[in-house]
Amino acid sequence: MTRAENNVDPAELNRFNAKAQTWWDLDGEFKALHAINPLRLQFMQTHVPLANQRILDIGCGGGILSEALAKADASVTGIDLAEDVLTVARLHAMESGVSLDYETISAEQKAADCPQAFDLVTCMEMLEHVPDPASVIAAASQALKPGGWLFVSTINRHPKAYALAIVTAERLLNLVPPGTHQYDKLLKPSELDAMARHNGLTLQASAGIDYNPLLKRCRLSNDLRVNYLLAFQKDA
Repeated sequence: MTRAENNVDPAELNRFNAKAQTWWDLDGEFKALHAINPLRLQFMQTHVPLANQRILDIGCGGGILSEALAKADASVTGIDLAEDVLTVARLHAMESGVSLDYETISAEQKAADCPQAFDLVTCMEMLEHVPDPASVIAAASQALKPGGWLFVSTINRHPKAYALAIVTAERLLNLVPPGTHQYDKLLKPSELDAMARHNGLTLQASAGIDYNPLLKRCRLSNDLRVNYLLAFQKDA
Protein backbone atom coordinates (compact mmCIF):
# COMPACT_ATOMS: atom_id res chain seq x y z
CA MET A 1 0.00 0.00 0.00
CA THR A 2 1.21 3.48 -0.82
CA ARG A 3 2.26 5.52 2.19
CA ALA A 4 -0.64 7.76 3.14
CA GLU A 5 1.20 11.04 2.78
CA ASN A 6 2.39 10.14 -0.74
CA ASN A 7 -0.95 9.19 -2.33
CA VAL A 8 -2.03 12.74 -3.04
CA ASP A 9 -1.69 15.12 -5.95
CA PRO A 10 -1.13 18.66 -4.59
CA ALA A 11 -2.41 20.17 -7.84
CA GLU A 12 -5.70 18.31 -7.41
CA LEU A 13 -6.06 19.52 -3.82
CA ASN A 14 -5.37 23.09 -4.88
CA ARG A 15 -7.90 22.85 -7.69
CA PHE A 16 -10.69 21.68 -5.39
CA ASN A 17 -9.77 24.03 -2.55
CA ALA A 18 -9.99 26.95 -4.98
CA LYS A 19 -13.60 25.97 -5.77
CA ALA A 20 -14.61 25.20 -2.18
CA GLN A 21 -17.12 28.03 -1.82
CA THR A 22 -19.12 26.83 -4.83
CA TRP A 23 -19.59 23.27 -3.59
CA TRP A 24 -23.21 23.70 -2.45
CA ASP A 25 -24.31 25.99 -5.28
CA LEU A 26 -26.97 23.89 -6.99
CA ASP A 27 -26.45 25.83 -10.21
CA GLY A 28 -22.69 26.06 -9.89
CA GLU A 29 -19.72 24.04 -11.09
CA PHE A 30 -20.63 21.00 -9.00
CA LYS A 31 -24.29 20.86 -10.03
CA ALA A 32 -23.69 17.52 -11.77
CA LEU A 33 -22.74 15.96 -8.42
CA HIS A 34 -25.95 17.26 -6.88
CA ALA A 35 -27.92 15.87 -9.81
CA ILE A 36 -26.50 12.34 -9.63
CA ASN A 37 -26.40 12.05 -5.84
CA PRO A 38 -29.94 10.57 -5.52
CA LEU A 39 -28.91 7.87 -8.00
CA ARG A 40 -25.88 6.98 -5.89
CA LEU A 41 -28.13 6.59 -2.85
CA GLN A 42 -30.64 4.56 -4.84
CA PHE A 43 -27.92 2.19 -6.02
CA MET A 44 -26.61 1.70 -2.50
CA GLN A 45 -30.03 1.19 -0.93
CA THR A 46 -30.77 -1.53 -3.47
CA HIS A 47 -28.14 -3.67 -1.79
CA VAL A 48 -28.07 -2.68 1.87
CA PRO A 49 -30.13 -0.54 4.26
CA LEU A 50 -28.32 2.64 5.27
CA ALA A 51 -29.97 3.29 8.62
CA ASN A 52 -27.80 2.49 11.63
CA GLN A 53 -24.83 1.59 9.43
CA ARG A 54 -21.39 2.94 10.24
CA ILE A 55 -20.17 4.48 6.99
CA LEU A 56 -16.81 5.88 5.88
CA ASP A 57 -17.05 8.30 2.93
CA ILE A 58 -13.60 8.49 1.32
CA GLY A 59 -12.92 11.67 -0.62
CA CYS A 60 -16.08 13.27 0.72
CA GLY A 61 -15.37 16.73 -0.67
CA GLY A 62 -17.94 19.27 0.45
CA GLY A 63 -20.18 16.58 1.88
CA ILE A 64 -22.92 16.11 -0.74
CA LEU A 65 -23.03 12.33 -0.28
CA SER A 66 -21.99 12.38 3.39
CA GLU A 67 -24.94 14.58 4.37
CA ALA A 68 -27.38 12.46 2.37
CA LEU A 69 -26.12 9.31 4.12
CA ALA A 70 -26.45 10.97 7.52
CA LYS A 71 -30.02 12.04 6.66
CA ALA A 72 -30.70 8.36 5.95
CA ASP A 73 -29.88 7.73 9.63
CA ALA A 74 -26.39 6.33 9.08
CA SER A 75 -23.42 7.13 11.31
CA VAL A 76 -21.10 8.88 8.86
CA THR A 77 -17.45 9.86 8.85
CA GLY A 78 -16.36 11.84 5.81
CA ILE A 79 -12.65 12.12 5.09
CA ASP A 80 -10.70 14.25 2.64
CA LEU A 81 -7.36 16.04 2.38
CA ALA A 82 -8.71 19.26 0.85
CA GLU A 83 -8.87 21.39 3.98
CA ASP A 84 -10.79 24.34 2.52
CA VAL A 85 -13.40 22.01 1.08
CA LEU A 86 -13.82 20.25 4.43
CA THR A 87 -14.32 23.62 6.10
CA VAL A 88 -17.25 24.21 3.75
CA ALA A 89 -18.56 20.71 4.49
CA ARG A 90 -18.46 21.29 8.24
CA LEU A 91 -20.18 24.67 7.98
CA HIS A 92 -22.91 23.33 5.71
CA ALA A 93 -23.61 20.41 8.03
CA MET A 94 -23.83 22.79 10.96
CA GLU A 95 -26.22 25.10 9.12
CA SER A 96 -28.33 22.15 7.98
CA GLY A 97 -28.47 20.56 11.41
CA VAL A 98 -26.97 17.30 10.10
CA SER A 99 -24.92 15.26 12.56
CA LEU A 100 -21.77 13.63 11.14
CA ASP A 101 -18.00 13.74 11.48
CA TYR A 102 -15.41 15.11 9.08
CA GLU A 103 -11.69 14.41 9.30
CA THR A 104 -8.69 15.71 7.38
CA ILE A 105 -7.02 12.34 6.91
CA SER A 106 -6.08 10.00 4.07
CA ALA A 107 -7.90 6.75 3.39
CA GLU A 108 -4.73 4.81 4.11
CA GLN A 109 -4.19 6.41 7.52
CA LYS A 110 -7.85 6.12 8.49
CA ALA A 111 -7.85 2.42 7.62
CA ALA A 112 -4.70 1.88 9.67
CA ASP A 113 -6.28 3.70 12.61
CA CYS A 114 -9.68 1.97 12.32
CA PRO A 115 -9.31 -1.47 10.72
CA GLN A 116 -12.51 -3.46 10.16
CA ALA A 117 -14.52 -0.66 11.78
CA PHE A 118 -17.09 0.19 9.10
CA ASP A 119 -20.17 -1.54 7.71
CA LEU A 120 -19.99 0.44 4.46
CA VAL A 121 -17.31 2.42 2.68
CA THR A 122 -18.07 4.81 -0.15
CA CYS A 123 -15.61 6.34 -2.60
CA MET A 124 -17.38 8.48 -5.16
CA GLU A 125 -15.74 10.49 -7.97
CA MET A 126 -12.39 10.35 -6.21
CA LEU A 127 -10.20 7.54 -7.58
CA GLU A 128 -9.45 9.45 -10.79
CA HIS A 129 -7.84 12.21 -8.71
CA VAL A 130 -5.15 10.24 -6.82
CA PRO A 131 -1.79 8.89 -8.00
CA ASP A 132 -2.45 5.35 -6.73
CA PRO A 133 -6.13 4.33 -6.80
CA ALA A 134 -5.24 0.74 -5.90
CA SER A 135 -3.95 2.00 -2.55
CA VAL A 136 -7.32 3.59 -1.83
CA ILE A 137 -9.14 0.36 -2.66
CA ALA A 138 -6.78 -1.53 -0.34
CA ALA A 139 -7.49 0.98 2.42
CA ALA A 140 -11.23 0.70 1.88
CA SER A 141 -11.05 -3.07 2.26
CA GLN A 142 -8.92 -2.74 5.40
CA ALA A 143 -11.48 -0.35 6.93
CA LEU A 144 -14.43 -2.65 6.18
CA LYS A 145 -15.82 -5.28 8.49
CA PRO A 146 -15.97 -8.80 7.00
CA GLY A 147 -19.09 -8.94 4.85
CA GLY A 148 -19.18 -5.14 4.56
CA TRP A 149 -19.88 -3.24 1.35
CA LEU A 150 -17.76 -0.89 -0.75
CA PHE A 151 -19.54 1.40 -3.22
CA VAL A 152 -17.43 3.15 -5.83
CA SER A 153 -18.26 5.55 -8.63
CA THR A 154 -15.86 6.94 -11.20
CA ILE A 155 -15.49 7.55 -14.94
CA ASN A 156 -14.50 4.95 -17.50
CA ARG A 157 -11.43 5.36 -19.67
CA HIS A 158 -13.48 5.02 -22.84
CA PRO A 159 -13.86 7.20 -25.96
CA LYS A 160 -17.50 7.93 -25.08
CA ALA A 161 -16.39 9.16 -21.64
CA TYR A 162 -13.79 11.40 -23.25
CA ALA A 163 -16.40 12.89 -25.55
CA LEU A 164 -19.06 13.44 -22.89
CA ALA A 165 -17.30 13.81 -19.54
CA ILE A 166 -14.34 15.87 -20.73
CA VAL A 167 -15.04 17.57 -24.06
CA THR A 168 -18.75 18.22 -23.54
CA ALA A 169 -19.08 18.55 -19.74
CA GLU A 170 -15.88 20.53 -19.13
CA ARG A 171 -15.04 22.40 -22.31
CA LEU A 172 -18.41 23.05 -23.93
CA LEU A 173 -21.04 23.19 -21.18
CA ASN A 174 -18.87 24.04 -18.14
CA LEU A 175 -20.78 21.52 -16.03
CA VAL A 176 -17.62 20.86 -14.03
CA PRO A 177 -14.49 23.02 -13.75
CA PRO A 178 -12.20 22.68 -16.80
CA GLY A 179 -9.28 20.37 -16.10
CA THR A 180 -11.18 18.38 -13.47
CA HIS A 181 -10.60 15.09 -15.28
CA GLN A 182 -7.52 13.77 -17.06
CA TYR A 183 -8.26 10.98 -19.49
CA ASP A 184 -5.20 8.89 -18.67
CA LYS A 185 -6.18 8.79 -14.99
CA LEU A 186 -9.62 7.33 -15.66
CA LEU A 187 -10.25 3.70 -14.74
CA LYS A 188 -11.92 0.92 -16.65
CA PRO A 189 -14.38 -1.22 -14.62
CA SER A 190 -12.19 -4.28 -15.26
CA GLU A 191 -9.18 -2.51 -13.76
CA LEU A 192 -11.14 -1.49 -10.69
CA ASP A 193 -12.51 -5.00 -10.31
CA ALA A 194 -8.99 -6.44 -10.42
CA MET A 195 -7.87 -4.05 -7.65
CA ALA A 196 -10.87 -5.05 -5.56
CA ARG A 197 -10.40 -8.80 -6.02
CA HIS A 198 -6.77 -8.44 -4.98
CA ASN A 199 -8.05 -7.04 -1.68
CA GLY A 200 -10.72 -9.62 -0.89
CA LEU A 201 -13.64 -7.74 -2.42
CA THR A 202 -16.14 -9.41 -4.73
CA LEU A 203 -18.12 -7.49 -7.34
CA GLN A 204 -21.85 -7.83 -6.69
CA ALA A 205 -23.45 -5.26 -9.00
CA SER A 206 -22.76 -2.47 -11.46
CA ALA A 207 -24.70 0.36 -13.07
CA GLY A 208 -24.06 3.24 -15.38
CA ILE A 209 -25.16 6.80 -14.68
CA ASP A 210 -26.75 8.52 -17.67
CA TYR A 211 -26.78 12.28 -17.18
CA ASN A 212 -28.36 14.60 -19.73
CA PRO A 213 -27.74 18.19 -18.60
CA LEU A 214 -29.81 19.70 -21.40
CA LEU A 215 -32.92 17.76 -20.44
CA LYS A 216 -31.94 17.87 -16.74
CA ARG A 217 -32.46 14.13 -16.57
CA CYS A 218 -30.34 11.41 -15.00
CA ARG A 219 -30.97 7.72 -14.51
CA LEU A 220 -29.26 4.43 -13.79
CA SER A 221 -28.57 2.26 -16.84
CA ASN A 222 -26.56 -0.71 -18.06
CA ASP A 223 -24.13 1.51 -19.98
CA LEU A 224 -20.81 1.67 -18.11
CA ARG A 225 -18.93 3.58 -20.80
CA VAL A 226 -19.04 6.97 -19.04
CA ASN A 227 -19.93 7.33 -15.34
CA TYR A 228 -20.41 4.04 -13.54
CA LEU A 229 -21.10 2.60 -10.09
CA LEU A 230 -19.74 -0.67 -8.70
CA ALA A 231 -20.81 -2.51 -5.55
CA PHE A 232 -18.32 -4.83 -3.86
CA GLN A 233 -18.70 -7.01 -0.77
CA LYS A 234 -15.79 -7.95 1.45
CA ASP A 235 -15.24 -11.64 1.97
CA ALA A 236 -16.64 -12.82 5.28
